Amino acid sequence: MSKLQRKSLILLGLSFLFLGAMMWPSAQWTRQNVATLTKRHDSKMSPVIFIPGSSATQNRFDELVTKLNKKRGNKHSLLKLTVDTNNHISYSGEIKPRDNEPFIVVGFENNKDGYSNIKKQAKWFSIAFTALAKKYQFNNFKVVGHSNGGLIYTAFLENYFNRDDITVKKLMTIGSPYNFEETSLAHKSQMLTDFIANRKKIPSNLSMYSIAGTENFENDGIVPARSVEAGKYIYQGQVKHYTEITVTGDQAQHSDLPQNQQIINLLEQYILSKTTNRMNQPPKAGANSDDEQEH
Repeated sequence: MSKLQRKSLILLGLSFLFLGAMMWPSAQWTRQNVATLTKRHDSKMSPVIFIPGSSATQNRFDELVTKLNKKRGNKHSLLKLTVDTNNHISYSGEIKPRDNEPFIVVGFENNKDGYSNIKKQAKWFSIAFTALAKKYQFNNFKVVGHSNGGLIYTAFLENYFNRDDITVKKLMTIGSPYNFEETSLAHKSQMLTDFIANRKKIPSNLSMYSIAGTENFENDGIVPARSVEAGKYIYQGQVKHYTEITVTGDQAQHSDLPQNQQIINLLEQYILSKTTNRMNQPPKAGANSDDEQEH
């Protein structure tokens, strides 16, 4: 064999080694990606993610969780996250093994009111959601937002949620002021105007339940009933199902709503999975569905 042939063979061998070195990371990434997609596809977990309102912490739903677990045989474990202003996430609690419907609460260090803060909180929720999806590999989830929590989630859907591998199945907002303090639907806040403009980004396969609490059929002591009703301009006709529910009576005041027994019953009825020892369902409280009644 001539020197030229040996040199050619050496160069050819080096070329194959170089190509192999280049292709190996790609092949590894492909295998890992396929494994991740398979794990997500096969996952049975369907967490319920709670978002508190302004001035509330990750502990906002403790009483609600206690009441639900007492009724449902301690079925749901509880994980709490707090996202600080530097995008760092703090965790407390845990998701127990084989819990397919855990409760997860996402709070924020900056939990102040106002549209500018709501937009920031939506971004922070996106950071927390990405971390949760990566760690727990669920393929669907449900959301419950109290007060501004419903606004934060609406902003998240319209600006940050763009995934084909994860489905949001159900959303329940409780006393969420979609038009802030406005008492007339003829006057739309900038936030409501923005939500309406971007409503087409909301997944169309979502079932949405908007609950209003009223002490006097006008407001819940803080949020006007008309402001809660304004959510129909965002969700009705865009999502699969849109239902408005009005809760009155004891604990219908804004800050009491997460502990309201009627709302706990509605969570069981509309959001949570069915259980074999489940109590009889209460009658629907003032429910108006877009399948049944036009607004």
